[in-house]
Amino acid sequence: MSNVPAGRSNGRERVLVLAPTARAASETFIRANLNGLSLDLTAYFGDDFPLHAPWRLAYSSAILLSKLFTRLHWLRLAGLPAACVAFALIRRHQPEVVMVEFGFEAVRVMEACAWSGIPLVVHFRGSDASAQHRLGLLKKRYRRLLSLASGVIVKSRPMADTLLALGAPADRLLISPSGANASLFQGSAPATAPPVLLAVGRFVAKKGPLETLRAFGLLCRNPVLAAFKPQLWMVGDGPLLASARSLVIELGLQERVRFLGVCSQVRVAELMRQVRGFVQHSKVAPDGDSEGSPVAVMEAQLSGLPVVATRHAGIPEVVLENQTGLLVDEGDESAMAQAMSLLLLDPDLASRLGDGGRQRIKERFTIEHHLRQVEQLLRQVIDDRGMSC
Repeated sequence: MSNVPAGRSNGRERVLVLAPTARAASETFIRANLNGLSLDLTAYFGDDFPLHAPWRLAYSSAILLSKLFTRLHWLRLAGLPAACVAFALIRRHQPEVVMVEFGFEAVRVMEACAWSGIPLVVHFRGSDASAQHRLGLLKKRYRRLLSLASGVIVKSRPMADTLLALGAPADRLLISPSGANASLFQGSAPATAPPVLLAVGRFVAKKGPLETLRAFGLLCRNPVLAAFKPQLWMVGDGPLLASARSLVIELGLQERVRFLGVCSQVRVAELMRQVRGFVQHSKVAPDGDSEGSPVAVMEAQLSGLPVVATRHAGIPEVVLENQTGLLVDEGDESAMAQAMSLLLLDPDLASRLGDGGRQRIKERFTIEHHLRQVEQLLRQVIDDRGMSC
């Protein structure tokens, strides 16, 4: 990844990447893009404030100012500080395309592409196309953004439909889940694993950690299943963690539930090789926030684990019901408990579903699939601009 003004080195297309963060543990997909795309990339981040790098400091400072204006609901003004700096960055780096991670970041810089004539590709991820404080607040700005965009990347069909209704270009809209890392996630053997279920994700409403816990609690009330001494391991952190800990005490599950905190991908892959199945009760949060296609679900399947999840957002696009996992309706904790029970009672079923998931993700939903799809879209946008010049 280049950090200096770029010529078209080695014949590779130049891409300026603008993103809100590269630090958050949950934003592994941004790092995967930067490390995996075979293009000449230069990246700037809104949470990066290096005093020794004036241009990076200028971009992050402008983003901070844009955030302040957005909080004050000065939405048109919020698009000016970062756009002015982004325009200077375009002049400095001479990219052939600008790719912006997240719609809310794109509205801050979109006018720079309009002023410069450089095509803009926007990568929507989840909350930016669903949550009220994102989509609801920025809907009018999104219409302007999508009228300027030469390409749009989304995670699921429902997300695509939302953005098409706001004017996204149908012929340059790519549905591409972020994908799982085949070099890490492999080797699970659910048929011989102990009766342990694994959940991985931030403790936020859309991940449904409390629903998962209540479903597991229902499972443990069954004396037949209780005899198996099942366990639930939960990886992650977030605002609902304290509530989750309290719920465990309320349900008397202190000997059955382990909170493992934030773990590296390597550690998560190790945990997936030690358990019977993966569970996640994704749902629409009270503020409208929804999933795209949860990466952890794909990682679990690629590892060879059966998945118990909900019919939510892009999950049914990657989890085939009764073929690679078991799906339940959002909020149906009894059905989730029953699905969990099936994996504990029937190791052969767990193995069959796990094998099906491994094959499906390997064929369609690895990081490599995602990167090649993104590269193809970026090159199409660049070629279109070249033909119109």
